[in-house]
Amino acid sequence: MPPGRGRVAVAVRSDATAPPPGVFSLVMDDQTLALALALDLDAAFEPLVRTHADRCYSIALRVLGNPHDAEEVAQDALVRAYRALAGYEPERIRDLRLRPWLATITVNLCRNRVRRAARDTTPLDVATAAGREPAAPRRDGPAAQAEASDDRERLAALLGALPERYRVPVVLRHVSDLSYAEVAEALGRPEGTVKAQVHRGLAMLRAAARDAGLEEVTP
Repeated sequence: MPPGRGRVAVAVRSDATAPPPGVFSLVMDDQTLALALALDLDAAFEPLVRTHADRCYSIALRVLGNPHDAEEVAQDALVRAYRALAGYEPERIRDLRLRPWLATITVNLCRNRVRRAARDTTPLDVATAAGREPAAPRRDGPAAQAEASDDRERLAALLGALPERYRVPVVLRHVSDLSYAEVAEALGRPEGTVKAQVHRGLAMLRAAARDAGLEEVTP
């Protein structure tokens, strides 16, 4: 067993900053990354984390609505991904479509967390969960930027309030930028069903945004 096999440390960034420097991780697409993982899991797993940690966190945040829970889920998803890859044959790893595969793991962990919590509540407002008070409406300069930020947080809360069957497809398609085919693969649903759910979810989000006095939603 190679050194470090079976143990993995994962650091998930909760901000939107660029990944740490490293040409290896920045230029590697998912197909090349899958090939590298098949050849040397331990060497290639750090680039996978750098490439996909933020996406896992973003999915979990918009599904759960709580930054702390989202960070834990993202970390758990990457740990589980490592353990799964450690048990796969190289041929199976080479054939993986990493974005939908990791999205599946992340979404399933989110659902498990909600079930364990045994609660049926609207997800927390992102601004409140992050410990920030909404900015007072202003009209110009930096204050206008604060108002725009507050609107984004309110929109995130509206997204979090959508029923799961619509929220998750919308998050995967328009927050994580997966294709419809990748969303369908991640959720195990027909592509036509996913398109209909995204369309319905966006319509509900637009209606909620209008009722809240927010600008038109344009994903």
